[in-house]
Amino acid sequence: MSTSDTGGYAGDVAPAEAWASLSSDPRAVLVDVRTMAEWSFVGLPDLRDIGKRPVTIEWQVFPSMAVDPNFVEKLSERLAGDGVDKDAPVYFLCRSGVRSMHAATAMTQAGWSRCHNVSEGFEGPPDRTAHRGTVAGWKARGLPWTQS
Repeated sequence: MSTSDTGGYAGDVAPAEAWASLSSDPRAVLVDVRTMAEWSFVGLPDLRDIGKRPVTIEWQVFPSMAVDPNFVEKLSERLAGDGVDKDAPVYFLCRSGVRSMHAATAMTQAGWSRCHNVSEGFEGPPDRTAHRGTVAGWKARGLPWTQS
């Protein structure tokens, strides 16, 4: 997928591709843009085995679900504070790949050059019974995750 097809960000990747990059590239970062409620009740990617942890920051603030107008500033400061360069691979994750696509686009427009969207998200689309996490996504692909 070209950057013109993606709103300028570096492109969509499958969860396994994101995991492979996070595992092999010490500079690669995972940013989970879901809500605090989702992190608490649905779970989080577990990156401990590769010596990392996801950066958690809400793209849309629960419960209003309004886009955080300070998202780019907050995340840029957080990444810079963690020593992440603007050319490091940054993988954005949400429930299904929609919020993360918007976050990747916003960060690309702010000068972060290698922003990727994890296209299936953490839970993926609903199955035929309207349940998520069984068809596609980080969890369904068998990647490590934890739940509180």
